[in-house]
Parts: sequence; structure tokens; C-alpha cells
Amino acid sequence: MFSIAIPAYKSDYLYDCIQSILNQSYADFELIIVNDCSPEPVDEIVAKFTDSRIRYFKNETNIGGKNLVDNWNNCLNMATREFFVMMGDDDKLDPDFFTEFAALIAKYPNLDVYHCRSRIINSQGEFIGLSPSCPEFESVYDNIWHRLNGHRLQFISDFVYRTASLKQTGGYFKLPYAWGSDEISAFIACGQKGIAHTNKPVFQYRKHATSISSSGSQLIKMDAVMAQSAWYDAFLKLQPINIDDQIQYQVLKKTIKKLMQKKKTVVLTNALEGGITKNFFRWFTKRNQYGYSVFELGYAAIESIKRNIAKSRFKN
Repeated sequence: MFSIAIPAYKSDYLYDCIQSILNQSYADFELIIVNDCSPEPVDEIVAKFTDSRIRYFKNETNIGGKNLVDNWNNCLNMATREFFVMMGDDDKLDPDFFTEFAALIAKYPNLDVYHCRSRIINSQGEFIGLSPSCPEFESVYDNIWHRLNGHRLQFISDFVYRTASLKQTGGYFKLPYAWGSDEISAFIACGQKGIAHTNKPVFQYRKHATSISSSGSQLIKMDAVMAQSAWYDAFLKLQPINIDDQIQYQVLKKTIKKLMQKKKTVVLTNALEGGITKNFFRWFTKRNQYGYSVFELGYAAIESIKRNIAKSRFKN
């Protein structure tokens, strides 16, 4: 029933990741592991497992290093089962992950995307957070509104997709650093059908310094925000048929620009936090390219100073 793929590059937590998948109470799945030309001992770790459900491949070159989403779609193309999951090589599944999703799919058999609540773990595997709960079913317009307003915390691996549908729509949506690719891909999969959620947390996301959300060039992340903004503009040109969706659609039409400006401010704040003196002028010169005001840049500078002061007090 399920294909689950690990685009493997980092090896520190890979053994635990694989073991958590093989420990599933629901046995009908294939595990696709793709070694993305890693310099780390991925071969040795995979060789420790003899489970016949594992299909192991090696890329001749490092695909994910150039664009992470290209390797995600490389993994997707290898999937043979009805539903697909992309798994981070440092994350973990609870033993009932597939069992929980199988029940959700049985309840909502006509959808193309499903989602679960997640626990956040640190480098030591300790629980440090929990993603917010969601309604069992919602439309794409509700889903977008909650996500853009900061009411949702989600990751690539807490989504399950209908494989054929994901392939037909071009696979995972390509963005720099895959920053926002999870949410846009889910919105596309929702279409006019919607999305079903389970509030049982059955996925564990490991938060550490080398995870996508914690690293990377802020300039490239700003490029990703610009691409997201272009997608929302194109999406909102099409009006929904459902009356309730029309209401949320109008709300999004009125607020989308403001919501995307908030995203830009977050990127600016993160960039300036690393050094206002050396970074402010560079971002000042790029304000027309990325469409933010001097006021927004100044606000980000103040927020970055507050963060640095807070960090300094915490250390002392």
C-alpha cells in the first residue's frame, strides 16, 4: 500500500530512521533508500539490514546538493505503491504511522493528500515540542490560511500522498532549498478535494543545526519566498465553486500580499541577526529586487537586535 523513500546523505541518525520504519505494525510497504552520492558510511549502515522490503539505490552524482527537490522527485519516480511518503534521513516514525494513515485513508478514500500531527525531537531524541492540532478535514483554502497565518507547523514527512496524483502534477514543487516545497506540494495535492488530518502524533521530526529550516543562505530563502508568492498569485486567479470556500478565498485575496511580506520580514530578521553592520547595506540595495520597504528592513533590524540581546542575556 505504501512506498516510503529516504534520500540518504547524512549518516548520524540513519540507522534509527530505517529501524523505525521497519518496526511498523502495518507491514504492507516498500522502503526505498537512495544514497545521494554521500561521503558518509551510508552503504555500511544499509548493509546492516536484510529486510526484503528495502530497495537500495545509489545516485552517480549528488542530486540533492544542487536542488533537494530534484532528489525527492527522483525517489518518487521509483515508488511502486499506491501511497507515498518522503522521509528525512534523521527523522523517525512511531510504530503505528502506517496503521494510522491506513485508517485515515479508509475514512476519506477519495483524497490525494493526508497529514498527521508531529512530535519534535532534539539531537538526543528527546521530545521538545508538538505540532498544533488540525481539523480532521479542511479545504485547500482553509489549509493555506492557517499555514500562512502561522497556525501550523509541518514537515515533508508528515504528509502521505496518492502516488499517481503526485506524479501527474509534476511531483514535489521545486523551490530553492526546498523552502516551502512541502506546503505548496500539499496545496497542489489538495486541489478542490481538500486534505484529511489525524491528530495522533505518529511522526518525529528531529530539529538540529543542519536541518533545512535551521540552515542556509537567506538570499536563497528570499528567492524561495518570491517563488511562493508567484504561486499564490497564480492560484488565487481561479475562484472556487463552494460557497464557504469562496469566503475564505476572498479573505486570502485581500491578505496574501501582507502575509507574504511577513515571510520576507522573517528572512530579513534572520539575515540581520548574523550581523547588522555587514548585512544591512546589502539588503538595503536589494529592497527593489525583492519588494520590501525601508521601513520593513528597519523593523527587521530592530527585531534582530532584540534577538541578539536576548541571546546574550541567556548566555550570561
